[in-house]
Amino acid sequence: MAISFTAWLGKLVRTGDLEVETADGKTHAFGDRSGSRLGVKLVDRAAELELLMDPALALGELYTDGRLIISRGSLYDILEMGARNLSQLEALPWVKALDKARVAFRVLHQRNDRRHAKTNIARHYDLDRRLYDLFLDADRQYSCAYFEHPGQSLDDAQRAKERHIAAKLLPRNGMSALDIGCGFGGMALYLAGVVGAKVTGVTLSEEQFCVASERARQSGFADRLDFRLQDYRDVEESFDRIVSVGMFEHVGVRGYDEFFQTVRRQLKDDGVMLLHSIGRNSVPGATNPWIRKHIFPGGYIPSLSEVLPAIERSGLYVTDVEILRLHYAETLRAWRERFMANREEAARLYDERFCRMWEFYLAGSETSFRVDGHMVFQIQIARRQDAVPLRRDYIPEREAELRLREATQRPLREAAE
Repeated sequence: MAISFTAWLGKLVRTGDLEVETADGKTHAFGDRSGSRLGVKLVDRAAELELLMDPALALGELYTDGRLIISRGSLYDILEMGARNLSQLEALPWVKALDKARVAFRVLHQRNDRRHAKTNIARHYDLDRRLYDLFLDADRQYSCAYFEHPGQSLDDAQRAKERHIAAKLLPRNGMSALDIGCGFGGMALYLAGVVGAKVTGVTLSEEQFCVASERARQSGFADRLDFRLQDYRDVEESFDRIVSVGMFEHVGVRGYDEFFQTVRRQLKDDGVMLLHSIGRNSVPGATNPWIRKHIFPGGYIPSLSEVLPAIERSGLYVTDVEILRLHYAETLRAWRERFMANREEAARLYDERFCRMWEFYLAGSETSFRVDGHMVFQIQIARRQDAVPLRRDYIPEREAELRLREATQRPLREAAE
């Protein structure tokens, strides 16, 4: 199998400079010697077979288990080189068949009814809150930041994301707002503290609910905040505005019609919604098997071709679409660098195996945006065509107004300290 494995690597790695030490102690060189030399070591012969049979699943599991060791360069360097080469390689016949099967049966892995949704969310978001403090910004924004210029800090870019979304919601004092999947509460706190909205935030994560509720109590405007441990489908009220940031990835294809029909019911006649979600710039596919198994069970990254028809069927209007291409790549780079700088603390919270798994998750996710064409879309939705202005220049105008309001408000980040 070592010969077949090295032959496959020879076809895979056409560009770059990769040195692989196989389990028999032999060293093999691959690539055209361009760029920095990278190196990996496989600990056992079974690892070679696992990589050959199902590389999408095996690579992360082997690294997590310590059976694939980076001997030269970084994990991110290895994954980026692999992704760039894979994009130009015709998959092996059995790997191609496995990928097709995953797409065909993907709905079986996207069960997000009320019971499964809560269980899936708990697997990732109910980890120790101290873990997220190691790599997130001060406002605990666990979603794509919005970088207004090169070199902008993560904290400022996350604040810019909140401002950008709020501007698209056409903010006004006293408006009612629903935050579907409110996370640690940052977006709701911004809308309540800066805009002056009355915000209901719902989440299925007990850990996030506790943090958000604590932040509300410390905010100085708790009377404008109502955080609930509740499924969004069970919210009965109607709202002037609805926002959802980084939650839609946990709905699943079969749940899109229900999601937008629920939004239509919850949105007032002149209301506006902003949906912020990761998307794929390609035809519909399936969730990476390693991510699905170890990081986001039940999760799925949609193509716009899957989302827009569901909005149309719900009777809602799409009033604006914006694509953020490399913003999440820059966000993930910042998270990865912060996590690695605090890796020893993460190991004390969990263990070394967990750290390898989390490092692979952050590095692999970054390559998916830099190389594989993932992006973030923001879709503005309304029940009426005249609910938003005719021209998009209202967005920077509202952002400028919000900047002035921010300057006069108590710093919201204090609530995260």
